Amino acid sequence: MLPRERVIAVIEHRPADRIPYYGWVRSNLEEQINARFGSVEAFEDRYAFDFAHLFGGPSPYDYARLTKLRESLGSAITPQALLEIPMSDPDNSAAYDDIRAQVAYHKGERARFVYVQTPGIFEAINGCFGIENHLTYLALYPDVLPKVYARQCAWNQRFAHNCLNLGVDMIHISDDWGSQRGTLFSPRTWWRLIYPYHKPTCQAVKARGAYLSLHSDGNVLPLLDGIVDLGFDVVHPWQESAGMSFDAYQGKYAEAFVLIGGLDVQTMIGFGRLEELRANIERVMGRFRDGGMLYCTSHFVQDHCSMDELTFAFDHVQRTAQALATG
Repeated sequence: MLPRERVIAVIEHRPADRIPYYGWVRSNLEEQINARFGSVEAFEDRYAFDFAHLFGGPSPYDYARLTKLRESLGSAITPQALLEIPMSDPDNSAAYDDIRAQVAYHKGERARFVYVQTPGIFEAINGCFGIENHLTYLALYPDVLPKVYARQCAWNQRFAHNCLNLGVDMIHISDDWGSQRGTLFSPRTWWRLIYPYHKPTCQAVKARGAYLSLHSDGNVLPLLDGIVDLGFDVVHPWQESAGMSFDAYQGKYAEAFVLIGGLDVQTMIGFGRLEELRANIERVMGRFRDGGMLYCTSHFVQDHCSMDELTFAFDHVQRTAQALATG
């Protein structure tokens, strides 16, 4: 199977010739990888990555303008103040040149499945308010925040359509809702203030026949039924270290969506415990040998991970995927 075919088979709950895999390695380790392999692209080719996570496109707000607004207010931006700031043009074609080039390379030249980082609702606006302020605003401004969220929702839909027009396979909505022990806000708040402003974008993506994935760090177990209702095909990272067991997934949600994840950057890779790392790779990949997972790091590999450990990990990921396929 070609890489893209392999990933689609897993998402659609069909047999694949092996577990697809990938790693978020560029953000913190590009310089080190370049020194060892010549380029991140060479690293990705060396390990035959099956999919690619794309970043780029326009930002919802001009963050320099937001900085000036904070300075003029002398305090944090409020929802009312944010509504006075226009959002950027999501239809500015030139702003998508980086995504266009990445699609051409990964999908066109390497036959990989490509998905693009897309703003959510809560996480996207954290950049305007600050997360602590934003959490407070959920209680202080329940009547104003929906106007902020509705505007973000409309912008997100345009962004998603433009990315799909460029050939992106999956819209990957990033919206952190979890902490290490549970959700950042109550499920009731999520259903009332967050869910309604994700639904239109999710429906628009599904209407296009595209795949839909969610990134949320932390423990989002209380929100899973809502995540299913929104129509997500994929959830990332399903964080074991935050109390999300694979038993909970395979017991109830395995038919609803598949996972991206399995290699935890908080507890497993980058800590020099190579035999524990090896065993963890084998355990997780073995558990999903028959489907249900696109094996990947839970987030960006951190810069305390040595190149020797990084190559150790992906050497073993590659070997394990091949062994499971032939065993």
